[in-house]
Amino acid sequence: MKRNFKDYALITLKGIGMGAADVVPGVSGGTIAFIVGIYDELIETIKSFNLKSARLFFTGHWAQFWRSVNGNFLFSLLLGIGISIFSLAKVITWLLTDYPVLVWAFFFGLVLASTWFVGKDIKEWNWKTILFFIVGAVIAFYITVATPAETSTHPLFIFLCGAIAICAMILPGISGSFILVLLGKYFYIMEAVKTLDLSILLLFAAGAFIGITSFSHLLSYALRHFRNITLATLTGFMLGSLNKVWPWKEVTDNIHGMPIEVNILPDTYIIEAVLLMVSGFLLVYFLEKLSAKTAK
Repeated sequence: MKRNFKDYALITLKGIGMGAADVVPGVSGGTIAFIVGIYDELIETIKSFNLKSARLFFTGHWAQFWRSVNGNFLFSLLLGIGISIFSLAKVITWLLTDYPVLVWAFFFGLVLASTWFVGKDIKEWNWKTILFFIVGAVIAFYITVATPAETSTHPLFIFLCGAIAICAMILPGISGSFILVLLGKYFYIMEAVKTLDLSILLLFAAGAFIGITSFSHLLSYALRHFRNITLATLTGFMLGSLNKVWPWKEVTDNIHGMPIEVNILPDTYIIEAVLLMVSGFLLVYFLEKLSAKTAK
């Protein structure tokens, strides 16, 4: 696919959106990738990191290696994700602390619209797609109510956290950040990002690389051979994850330094929250139309 500078700049902007989503525990970067029309290409690009591309790299055929892994696309996307994570980490955590209702309201609208638009891509609804839709929704809902664990800071466990979280990050509806919360390592990794603790970040990144290159093969196969069922499952994931992004919450307990929250009826910032929900929904609608127009 031939692209110009403007195309790659747009991919970088999409990466910024993915990075911003991945910082928030409850919103998946994979959801953003699906909305902006790069999900399939992202999975295929990740899948291209294999023995063949490794051989090209280690034998010095770097130009061929770059083309084989869709390097321009991947670099532009990772640039956007990196810019977003390192520039927005402090801002997002501050907003989640000081204005949680407003932040969650915006993402609630975004995820709700994403559920609708991904569901629209399912070409045939039958008992199989309905079953997997329900299974996806139940799994995602269970993840949102699971209790955070107290876990080790051993290097091997940090590596494992990277491998698990990155798989969730590319699944629409399942937040890699929230998986880190359940693993008891969200604030640990966020602190490493804010302080640029390279020893932790490189270990986490190594786990993420192994995890995502392995998982992408499975996901690519599922999308090619069982696309309707896979999309139904992903739609269910997003629907089930709405429980996590409901704006109005009440803290009922604190386990291992992580607050345990339950959803409550709207009680504050109601008008502002509704407006932000609508804004999130309309943003997804705009991005979906823009991506459809670009694809033509």
